[in-house]
Order: sequence, then structure tokens, then C-alpha cells
Amino acid sequence: MTISVAHLQPIVALIAGILILIMPRLLNFIVAIYLIFIGIVGLGIIK
Repeated sequence: MTISVAHLQPIVALIAGILILIMPRLLNFIVAIYLIFIGIVGLGIIK
């Protein structure tokens, strides 16, 4: 099984949700990192 962005997004969302429940202050960092990553992938810099 190959892992693509379509497979990574639900996994990242699950991990981020668990971390936010444990430490709510991480929300800002997790959202920022997620948005930057999605932007980079959307631009085609990372495939």
C-alpha cells in the first residue's frame, strides 16, 4: 500500500485532535503547521 496525501490527512487530523485534547495550547501550532503543509503540497513543491 502506498501512502499518499489522501491517506496522510486523516492520520494527521487524528493525531492533531488527540494532541489538542491533551494540550489545548498546541492548537495554534498544529493549525499553523497543517496549513503550511497543505499550502506547500497544493503548490506542488512536495509531491
